Amino acid sequence: MVPKINQFLFLQVASSDEEEAQIEYKSRIADENDIELLIEVPVQEGMGKYKRLFLGDELSAYYISGDGVKHYFNSHVLGHKEDVVRLVRIRKPDPDSITKVQRRNFLRVAAELEMAIQLSPQIRFIGITDDVGGGGISFLSDGKWPMTPGKELECWLLLPYRNGAIEHAQFKSEVVRVRKLESGRNQVMIKFTSITDGERQKIIRYCFERQLEIRKK
Repeated sequence: MVPKINQFLFLQVASSDEEEAQIEYKSRIADENDIELLIEVPVQEGMGKYKRLFLGDELSAYYISGDGVKHYFNSHVLGHKEDVVRLVRIRKPDPDSITKVQRRNFLRVAAELEMAIQLSPQIRFIGITDDVGGGGISFLSDGKWPMTPGKELECWLLLPYRNGAIEHAQFKSEVVRVRKLESGRNQVMIKFTSITDGERQKIIRYCFERQLEIRKK
């Protein structure tokens, strides 16, 4: 059973910030086609706060069938459509991927990629990612660099694709959490705060390619 027009969806959005990732939003399916669902802009119930979604945002969703059973699936944002109201285009789930068991496996992949990080006009260094996703990144850096929650960073991520092409994704981010490792290095978790749809899509493309590569092993 796939979700239908006028059915309500309850959504959570992938984020490096665990508290933010737990927030649930409600939306209604306004239209559909073979590959996508068009939904109204999600709103946080009880708060009346709308959630702005961006191309590539990863979603954990569920809907409730007529018999009261919750059906879960994962999706991601494909873009927007300007109609009478602004609609969000999300990937329609494959019926076989819909489950009655809740899953929170957002598309985040383990990957060791080089990333240039600028702390200030005078300080720039290289970090190595340990996981990458459409909403944020975790990376390892030398413990000498001052990293604290709330710190703003400007980053350039090196993305090697399967066809041999190499791209750089540029974005601004905020440090969410820092963990000191026994090695003396820092594991730093960041969320994107300013990234264009095109740059985010580069990262999402890499994540999908990397996921396929991992599955083949």
